[in-house]
Amino acid sequence: MSTANIGIVTVSDRASAGIYEDVSGKAIIDTLHEYLTSDWKAFYKVIPDEQAVIEQTLINLADKDNCCLVITTGGTGPAERDRTPEATEAVCDRMMPGFGELMRAESLKYVPTAILSRQTAGLRKGCLIINLPGKPKSIRECLDTVFPAIPYCIDLMNGPYLKCNEEVIKPFRPKK
Repeated sequence: MSTANIGIVTVSDRASAGIYEDVSGKAIIDTLHEYLTSDWKAFYKVIPDEQAVIEQTLINLADKDNCCLVITTGGTGPAERDRTPEATEAVCDRMMPGFGELMRAESLKYVPTAILSRQTAGLRKGCLIINLPGKPKSIRECLDTVFPAIPYCIDLMNGPYLKCNEEVIKPFRPKK
């Protein structure tokens, strides 16, 4: 079984400048360690809210680092500098809007401002790119909601087989 390369990207001007510690990206890594029992390698980046930088980072993770999955956090709100969804759409071949729809529906159970979030997902060649919100609590709520579909999505793209700790998260794969 091959090692899965997974990109984790925190999009934050302040975290990238060292003004505060990135807790969101680390929350994603911690969650993936809980979910996955198969071998995987994290490609972790903290970058500013600059659309060109986000685009190039996503391209590098998908094309050069051969990531089967890239999970971003931050830059999905309505603020002027929030450009993660635009960057994702610019580098993807096809969009997967169901991920954003499901994450917003889940987040609406907790906060009415979930409708302000613009997270999305898309495919770049053999890589699934998913945009998460920036708060660690929201990250876990959203990942718990969408992750059951991620291993099968990667299977369909001929990516590495992601084996999960089914006591923590149960992936859905249709019966053969």
